[in-house]
Amino acid sequence: MKYKDEKYEKAEKGSLKVLPKTVLLILLCGLSFYLGGLYYGKNIVEVSNVAKTGSSLDVDNSLQVKSVSFSECSSDYQDYTPCTDPRKWKKYGTHRLTFMERHCPPVFDRKQCLVPPPNGYKPPIRWPKSKDECWYRNVPYDWINKQKSNQHWLKKEGEKFIFPGGGTMFPNGVSAYVDLMQDLIPEMKDGTIRTAIDTGCGVASWGGDLLDRGILTVSLAPRDNHEAQVQFALERGIPAILGIISTQRLPFPSNSFDMAHCSRCLIPWTEFGGVYLLEIHRILRPGGFWVLSGPPVNYENRWKGWDTTVEEQRSNYEKLQDLLTSMCFKLYAKKDDIAVWQKSPDNMCYNKLSNDPDAYPPKCDDSLEPDSAWYTPLRPCVVVPSPKLKKTDLESTPKWPERLHSTPERISDVPGGNGGLFKRDDSKWKTRAKHYKKLLPAVGSDKIRNVMDMNTAYGGLAAALVDDPLWVMNVVSSYAANTLPVVFDRGLIGTYHDWCEAFSTYPRTYDLLHVDGLFTSENQRCEMKYVMLEMDRILRPNGYAIIRESSYFADTIASVAKELRWSCRKEKTESESESEKLLICQKKLWYSSNSTSETK
Repeated sequence: MKYKDEKYEKAEKGSLKVLPKTVLLILLCGLSFYLGGLYYGKNIVEVSNVAKTGSSLDVDNSLQVKSVSFSECSSDYQDYTPCTDPRKWKKYGTHRLTFMERHCPPVFDRKQCLVPPPNGYKPPIRWPKSKDECWYRNVPYDWINKQKSNQHWLKKEGEKFIFPGGGTMFPNGVSAYVDLMQDLIPEMKDGTIRTAIDTGCGVASWGGDLLDRGILTVSLAPRDNHEAQVQFALERGIPAILGIISTQRLPFPSNSFDMAHCSRCLIPWTEFGGVYLLEIHRILRPGGFWVLSGPPVNYENRWKGWDTTVEEQRSNYEKLQDLLTSMCFKLYAKKDDIAVWQKSPDNMCYNKLSNDPDAYPPKCDDSLEPDSAWYTPLRPCVVVPSPKLKKTDLESTPKWPERLHSTPERISDVPGGNGGLFKRDDSKWKTRAKHYKKLLPAVGSDKIRNVMDMNTAYGGLAAALVDDPLWVMNVVSSYAANTLPVVFDRGLIGTYHDWCEAFSTYPRTYDLLHVDGLFTSENQRCEMKYVMLEMDRILRPNGYAIIRESSYFADTIASVAKELRWSCRKEKTESESESEKLLICQKKLWYSSNSTSETK
């Protein structure tokens, strides 16, 4: 007892000496915390009253950032496309139309304002009626209507644009044009051909017609004197992106599309070492088809209308045929204005190319990654399909719709990818999509047509929604694992993109944006406010966003969304996980404060 009492007494005396310093330290820390709260309190994002319904989130471990606010852009920015801005074209060269490629503004020049809709904007006409008509005030541009009136691209009737289905090479209707094409390519009828790309798409009537035939088409066109081609396409509910074959590769992996099409798109295929056609070759699946109508096809009967000579057009056709042969294409069929070539389904032709030192264009060396397609320069060389891939050619690929759930061969190229992982991912997204429909009944209805999965892995959400009246643009980060080939092998469409930059589309072109962990994966590179501002730009008024994020980011995202004039509610995931939450958001329809329209 004496020992214990002595020990306690010594400890008590020591504690009395330390206590004043400890108390002083605590008081100083408390004072610092209080003063800091006063100083920073106005700059912390407010997250308490974001949602009216849904589950509450634990904010103790959530991210806190400085508050943000966004003004309205002026009305002349209603069709603002940051990375393809005509206001900036004079800065860039005209060689090979470089100025029409992506040139994104630097950070100091980024717009931090909300893009207004045009005066008189109305909610888009719903699919499938939208394929044939749209509101004039939503895309108020008359250039095509005036300049192409004899070709029946579109015509203005009262408050609407009507799309008769015409085009430069099919002024009497796209259906008859595609019927002839199907006669030449029977693979279009039996599910062999599922994905296609249309270069120089006009108002995407070709892609729209193919949708009715089970073929999913990416329509591609730049911002040019044909005002709003891509905007018209998306307003109609047809997949499209802004783009041009110029000096950079298109943002797609190699061996992806089953078919490529050009209808009088006036691309100089044989110039500059054949780089434009070599790019089509790269993105076309082995055994895939390239379809060309317009000059120089059928030059014997058409040359007089092309302001040229028969000799010049004959020479152009022979040059084109020689170039196609040198890159292992064979003429598959030809009738009237349509010619079809097929890319070699195997590597026998390329082996001969490798053994020929004088081959032109030459085989690309191994330093050029076939799937590298984000700001990757075009080179005048042939990308040879990897000989280890035995089942990516069109004949070996399962027919649609079986290919949607068949394990793609190229999943083995993804780090950690395998058949088991693919099947689990497929099943996971079926469950998630079912949960989404409970939280947002508009999914699966005619209220949602254009959908973007902003950071997909294998296209699981798109596969789960495939029977609904919508289509999905699957976006794979240019900094993430390269899973986009798997998406295309499933018969789905998508693109590479870096979300630190603006997407290649017009404002108000998507009904639903889906985000799964994007802010978690990219928060070290991309500033959240700019990503969400871009989401607001491309989302249609009254459109939705389903944001699946870690609890750490969820409240802050909701607060930024509030400044975007979105209404959001918080919900639990299907597994009721505490580590991640769902935000179900809707963008409000509003008009510019300078507009005479009533704000809603």
